[in-house]
Amino acid sequence: MTSTPKDQAASNGTKLNPGDEAEPGTPGTGENLCPECKGSGRIGVTSCPNCGGTGKIIEGVGGA
Repeated sequence: MTSTPKDQAASNGTKLNPGDEAEPGTPGTGENLCPECKGSGRIGVTSCPNCGGTGKIIEGVGGA
């Protein structure tokens, strides 16, 4: 799996959040709840920095 530096935009123009392991739609990846905010998109009164306030991250699924 190729990786994109976290501070760069994905090839489709969306900005990756720190918790994302790959661009959306990358084979072998899927959406999951953010482990930092538990899917709420917020930590206290601020947006979660890990998922950018979406409550979701993109991560690898399965093995190999």
